[in-house]
Amino acid sequence: MGAVMGTFSSLQTKQRRPSKDIAWCYYQYQRDKIEDELEMTIVCHRPEGLEQLEAQTNFTKRELQVLYRGFKNECPSGVVNEETFKQIYAQFFPHGDASMYAHYLFHAFDTTQTGSVKFEDFVTALSILLRGTVHEKLRWTFNLYDINKDGYINKEEMMDIVKAIYDMMGKYTYPVLKEDTPRQHVDIFFQKMDKNKDGIVTLDEFLESCQEDDNIMRSLQLFQNVM
Repeated sequence: MGAVMGTFSSLQTKQRRPSKDIAWCYYQYQRDKIEDELEMTIVCHRPEGLEQLEAQTNFTKRELQVLYRGFKNECPSGVVNEETFKQIYAQFFPHGDASMYAHYLFHAFDTTQTGSVKFEDFVTALSILLRGTVHEKLRWTFNLYDINKDGYINKEEMMDIVKAIYDMMGKYTYPVLKEDTPRQHVDIFFQKMDKNKDGIVTLDEFLESCQEDDNIMRSLQLFQNVM
């Protein structure tokens, strides 16, 4: 009984100073609201209108809505940084090391080099890789291999990408690959692509080589499957 009376007395005391409690609650509400709005302004990114993205990509409005829902589920802020991108990508290749390939892929998605990938960047690349023409896919792949973005691919850049792909596939690939397999593949591809033997592959050389050599095209299609 004493405990009940004590509680009743406490409630009466609180009822006698409603203005102070209401003022305090209002202050807390306003402060939290301002902080939330500030966080939204700084962190969150809203994509362009779906109609605009529908016109710019090969996806329907319904498909874009589904893709955006999945993107927001993984990246609530509306953008993804490289570290998060690597973590997401690693889930699909548990038997290998996907970190380097995810690094190169992230920078290919991040066309504005801002250090973050927006939903627009994501669906634009995905549209090319899934539903683009052969020419569009090859141009995108060339950009991926052109790590330093100087407009050319040298043998070291090609080796870095190919090795990253083999590392990502892991040691459990079948058949088991020899350690020098990536180098052998790069030597063969580069010899075919570098038509004037100047040590670099231009976009035109890349496009021509890929479209006239079925072996190169099949290899690139295999590599595109891991994107």
